[in-house]
Amino acid sequence: MFNGHLSSMTGRARAWTDSLFVDHAVFRLVWTNLHAVIPGKVYRCNHPTPARLRQAVRKLGLRTLVNLRGHRQCGSDVLSRNAAQQIGIAHLDMAFESRGAPHRDRILRFAQMYGQLQFPMLMHCKSGADRAGLASALVIMFEGGSAAQALGELSWRYGHFRRSRTGILDAFFLRYQAQAEGRIPFMDWVRDEYDEVALKQDFVAGRIASFLTDQVLRRE
Repeated sequence: MFNGHLSSMTGRARAWTDSLFVDHAVFRLVWTNLHAVIPGKVYRCNHPTPARLRQAVRKLGLRTLVNLRGHRQCGSDVLSRNAAQQIGIAHLDMAFESRGAPHRDRILRFAQMYGQLQFPMLMHCKSGADRAGLASALVIMFEGGSAAQALGELSWRYGHFRRSRTGILDAFFLRYQAQAEGRIPFMDWVRDEYDEVALKQDFVAGRIASFLTDQVLRRE
């Protein structure tokens, strides 16, 4: 845990040490998991290092960075906030969970945020697999896409395993597809019919896949 500041060389060194070796950013120096959700408008990735963020801003013309991890006491968090401020792009927090039924209030908040932020925007969680997948799938729905298209953002190609505990995110969109798609708009279903408790009770995760994501890959 890092709860210091970057105003001294010692503070910056501690932040980088925490980011690289505690938050595993050493792997993210070369592995970006960067993909377009809506080309020219919305992108997703794992938690970018400051250098990667600067490169993405130059290449994609980014105006907003959305942090799907929420405000955290870690080196990666303080470094990316500082980098966004120096570059001159907006930094927004939108915390999602990866192993629980998506919360109605957070989806509604994200929809409101999405309607007001400046594009192009880049969304990140830690690995760019689960919470980034959820947010990307939600963006597809906000833009009028189908549940099938949204589920494409929750894929093994991004490191997401739907048979693990994170598969509850897939179950959320599958439930909309089965219960309401073609009958009522997605956001109306979320607001008026979606039952978080029932989804959580009905979902059963695979043990082997959960062990892989939770204990081997050490996902949040």
